[in-house]
This record gives sequence, C-alpha cells and structure tokens, in this order.
Amino acid sequence: METLIEFLPAIMFLSLIAGLFTALPVPVVLSAITLIFAGIALWLGEMRLVHFSLIPTRIYGGVIDNAVLVAAPMFIFMGVVMEKTRIAEDLLLTLQKLLARVPGGLALAVVLMGTILAAATGIIGASVVMLTVMALPTMMRAGYAAPIATGTVASAGTLGILIPPSVMLVFMSDLLSLNLAKVFVAAFLPGLFLAGVYLVYLIARSVLRPEETPTAAALAPEDRQGLWREAIVSVSFPLILIIAVLGSIIGGVASPTEASGVGAFAALVLGALRGRINLDVLGEATDSSLRTIALLFFIFAAATAFSYVFRKIGGDDFIIELARSLNLGDWALLFTMMLMVFIMGFFFDWIEITLILLPIFAPIVGLMDLGDHIAKADLVYWFTILVAVNLQTSFLTPPFGFALFYMKGAAGDLVSMRDIYRGIVPFVLLQVAVLFILIWQPEIAMWLPNKVLNH
Repeated sequence: METLIEFLPAIMFLSLIAGLFTALPVPVVLSAITLIFAGIALWLGEMRLVHFSLIPTRIYGGVIDNAVLVAAPMFIFMGVVMEKTRIAEDLLLTLQKLLARVPGGLALAVVLMGTILAAATGIIGASVVMLTVMALPTMMRAGYAAPIATGTVASAGTLGILIPPSVMLVFMSDLLSLNLAKVFVAAFLPGLFLAGVYLVYLIARSVLRPEETPTAAALAPEDRQGLWREAIVSVSFPLILIIAVLGSIIGGVASPTEASGVGAFAALVLGALRGRINLDVLGEATDSSLRTIALLFFIFAAATAFSYVFRKIGGDDFIIELARSLNLGDWALLFTMMLMVFIMGFFFDWIEITLILLPIFAPIVGLMDLGDHIAKADLVYWFTILVAVNLQTSFLTPPFGFALFYMKGAAGDLVSMRDIYRGIVPFVLLQVAVLFILIWQPEIAMWLPNKVLNH
C-alpha cells in the first residue's frame, strides 16, 4: 500500500498520457482521470472529503474568476472578425503584387502575411486555413514545387503560436503564474527572429533552386498605378490593430486583459470601415468564437482540477525528488525537458503538452541556477519562451501535426500528405536551430522586456 501511495502521482501522470492517445476529447480525459484518482486518494487516505469538495472552488478561483483568462475570448473574437471581414485577405493580395518580381516573392509574401496575421490574431487554425485557401492555389498555379509551397504556408500559419497576442502564451502565463505583459514582450523578438530566418531560407533556396519558386510576371502599367495606394490601405489596417493591442501593452496604457478588449473593438471598427460588418458577419464571428472559447475553457477547468488533485497526492514532491535522483546538472535538465517537449510534439498538440508538462517542469525550473548565463528572475520567462518555440514544432511534426491536418482539409486534392510532410522538414529544422540560438543567446528574448518594462 505504501508503494502504491508513493507512486500514485506517476501512475496518474501515465494514465493521462494513455488517455490522451484515445479518441476521447481532451477535457473528458482530464476530468475522468481527475475523478478516478481523487476517488483512489480518498480511499487511500491521501485526500479527505473536504479536499474533494474544494475542487469546484479551485475551478472557480482558477478559471472563472481569473482576470488573465478574460483576454483569451477577446483575442479569439478579434482573430475571427479579422478572418470574416477579409482584412487579412486584402493584405496577402497586396503583398503578392508588391513582391511579384522578387525571387521567391510569393513565398516571402506568405511569410510576411503569416507574421502580420500572427500579431493581429494569434489563432493557429484560422491562420493556417486562411493562408491555405488564399495562397496555396496561387502558389501552385504559379509553378511552385508542392513541398516548398506547403512548407511555407504551414510554417507561416503557425507563427501565431509565438508572436503575441498568442492564446497559447495567455494559457502558459496563467499555468505558471507569470506576468502576461512580460511574456508577451519577451516573445515578440524571438517571433520576429524566427520569421526572419524563414525569409532568409526562402530567399537562399529561391536563388539556388529557381525552378522551385518561379518569378511572377511584372504588373501591367495600369495595374501599378493604384498599387501603392492599395498597399497603404491594406497594410495599415492590420498595423492599426497590432499597434492598438501591443502598443497599449508596451506603452503601459492598458493591461493585456484590457488590450484584448481594445483589439476586439478595433477589429470591429476596421471591419466597419471596410464596409464588411453586418448582422450575418457578426453572427458567424460570434458563433465561431463561442465554440472555440467553450472548448478552451472546458479544458482550462478540467486542467485546473487535474493539477489540484495531482498536487494533493504529492505530485510536486515526487517530481522534485525524481529530478534530483537523476543526478543531472541544470543544463542537462534543461535539454532533457526541451527534448521531452519536442518528442511529445509528434503525438500531442500544445494544449495537451502544456497541461501535462508545465505543472511538472515548474518546480524543477524554480530550483535551477544557470549562473551568469541568465538572471534568476528571468529564468522562468526565458524557459517559457523556449517551450513556446519548441511547441511550434508540435503543429508541424507528423503524425499528429494539427497544422498539417488543417492544411490538407482546406487544400483538398490540390496537394498530397506526402508533399506536406516533405515540405515541413526544413522548417522544423529551422525552428530547432532557432531554439538552440535562443538557448545560446537568452538576450534575444529577455532584452526587450528588461528594457521596456523595467523603465
């Protein structure tokens, strides 16, 4: 019996992993595992009825009454409105025209579009599907090789996982009890750096293999006349939204929660200025947002209950003792944790990975000391950005890369899954390379928040 009590946290953890491999929804698995192990803990005397009765209170205080999580629904609604009012579509079409004569110009336009879209929405599914529908047929008609076209669209669409206002960063900040504004600012430069690496790679590949990325024909004089006016209009709308959200946070005018409301309102105003807001569009945007929000908050509630029971049965102590028993140095622990996140990305999406690993990693990171490489106060924020970059690969790595499924569903028979899998390989390698660069140079992530938020 004592052995069962000692290893109960490990059994609970492994049961969750096994449950996630079933076809059941994630919140259902989390809820079932929580209730089963709460019952076992009651039977073993590791929990009392009063602890069991506190689970609803913990859910209310951790989710329903959580001011930070209020930002998530607003950011989701903002992104959906951007999609429904076709502001993003206007931007992509303009970028395609501006870069028509540049080697790989169409691919570069997709990456730039994905970067701006990420900073304006932060919703991966919407970004990937939107880019697939708008850009992939155009790239195929232009003669682009299928792997480079699919890899570009998939990787550009997943930039929203890292560039704020990312819903994932909101979720991770809450799980780790971090300052959301600091996490947002810390993720900004790494996100832009990753997008820049994509651009450099595409330019180099277009120069070395021009047959894979044909250059488009020059625009006719009559088409060029209004191009710059069109460019100013189409680029200014998303930029206004980005400035409204990130500018208000960095400038100290609004908290991240308040900035999410500013962004949602700005998206509605911009859609109205384009003449594309009506009752049908509002109804579609509201319905789509509510479905996404309901699923996310079901997961939040189930995850909160799971974490509560896991801690009550000694999960934190078990993890710390396990880490100490491995006799690994802090650097070895860091690389081990990054490897675990990367491997789990082949099988799970970011929600499952963060729910499983972040509560486990948090106490370990709290005990780490990397000396002069990174200040102790910045360590957990830097670690969060490393995990975020690492998690981006979970959208692209087979067999369960969700961005790949989003793309295939939107593209239909235009490309094969083989083309998609071949296309994402170089971009996953680029993401891993950027991860190592961020480990080597933590200032890429921490310079901006320390410069802006500490003054």
